[in-house]
Amino acid sequence: MSDDIMARVGAAMRLDRAEARDALAALWDETEDPLPRCAIAHHAADRQDDAEAELAWDERALEAAAGLPAEQRDSFLPSLHLNLGDVHRRLHHVEAAREHLAAARANAHHLAQDEYGAMIRGGIENLARKLAGTTDA
Repeated sequence: MSDDIMARVGAAMRLDRAEARDALAALWDETEDPLPRCAIAHHAADRQDDAEAELAWDERALEAAAGLPAEQRDSFLPSLHLNLGDVHRRLHHVEAAREHLAAARANAHHLAQDEYGAMIRGGIENLARKLAGTTDA
């Protein structure tokens, strides 16, 4: 079942934004398995047109990741926290953004020394630069 759902997630990613949102929301309702749920929510967040909806899906992705075995979860955490930090920053939730930045940094050692790992580490440092000097006020 999980392989079928993951294949359908891939197919949904080839749809336009609105169709992808609908397809991913339907897939979310079809499974309780944390791995596809994490992937579904992660991709659904990227297809949202407003930051509040994106935040809700990013929070679902992090919640789903909690149900994964440690080694799977650990590999997702830097990216999930990076996404949450960025959306909180865009929503002017500076303290929450900083908390997720710290969590992304704390989990970055789980990233492989590959192109994906470099991309996430770069995103973490980019978020840090964007948050430098910002305040909650």
